[in-house]
Amino acid sequence: MQDKLKQKIISVCDNKIAKKGDNVGLSFYAFFANKNDDPELLMEVAQWWIMTHKLDHFEKALKIKKMLT
Repeated sequence: MQDKLKQKIISVCDNKIAKKGDNVGLSFYAFFANKNDDPELLMEVAQWWIMTHKLDHFEKALKIKKMLT
């Protein structure tokens, strides 16, 4: 996964945790706008989330952040 994308995901996780606490969950769609303006990047994250790590649709933000740091 690209470093720029990793940093974006970590930032989104940090923001969600700060707003909603340590138990906040999210899906990989949380890292994108509500429109599909970058399908290749979306597929890269989907591949990492679903195929590589076999994660559920919603996972704890802390878990995702820990996987990337």
